[in-house]
Amino acid sequence: MKRVTDFRRSPARGFTLIELLVVIAIIAILAAMLLPSLGRAKTKAQGIQCMNNHRQLLLGWRMYIDDNGDKLPFAYAPAGGPTAPYAWVTGVLDYSSRAENWDINANLTSSPLWTYVGKNAGIWRCPADRSVVKVGAETKPRIRSMSMSIWCGGNQGTDGGWGPTWRVYRKMVDMIDPGPAKTFVLLDEREDSINDGFWVLSMDGYPDPKMTWVIDFPAAYHGNAGGLSFADGHSEIRKWADARTRPILKPGVEISGGATPNNPDIVWLWDRATRKK
Repeated sequence: MKRVTDFRRSPARGFTLIELLVVIAIIAILAAMLLPSLGRAKTKAQGIQCMNNHRQLLLGWRMYIDDNGDKLPFAYAPAGGPTAPYAWVTGVLDYSSRAENWDINANLTSSPLWTYVGKNAGIWRCPADRSVVKVGAETKPRIRSMSMSIWCGGNQGTDGGWGPTWRVYRKMVDMIDPGPAKTFVLLDEREDSINDGFWVLSMDGYPDPKMTWVIDFPAAYHGNAGGLSFADGHSEIRKWADARTRPILKPGVEISGGATPNNPDIVWLWDRATRKK
């Protein structure tokens, strides 16, 4: 007769406290190794999307020019005024609950570029821009991150008091120096600096680096870098070298500019803005 072996089950065994702590430590180490890589990947992806937004908006800008006798849209015009239909966008952003901050129908849809960009509201905002406003009990993202260089279209076609000896480009044919490939049109502006539709870069002192100063601040949403697009249609992400160009962001608090002698970022922008008449 065959013997039947009596198999006895071992009692269930769980993790000891030491083993559990070791597992947690390993997970923490792996997370510490992976999170920076994931963060860099996210930053790179947002940068690519930002450049794509710039290219689309710049293409709309160029198509508008081709349909309007080579004339550039204004970089700024007051909302509701007689020149408003000729400004690339109107309205002023701040941190209030005003519709201009969050409602695309307040200003974006009346932009002369609106139909040229396929009525796509998303391309007016950098994907890394996290600025919001409170509207009642709701939190809403602001609608725009991009501003236009004052020297491309100007304040209703003029320098607006920022330098009468410098060229305000009113037609594409005027962009002979430094040329379309070296003339930036749009750039991402910091959430605490952006207000109206144009970005002021004073040319006073050019090309002396000791005379550099900041009026409006470029954004640095992509690892201390920001997006720009140029008149020839290309876009790029520019790393800002000087800490004074990218001071610590304090959401909800507007920033003010000032003198920043020997600022290489302003020199770089000077070289890609305009020239003497």
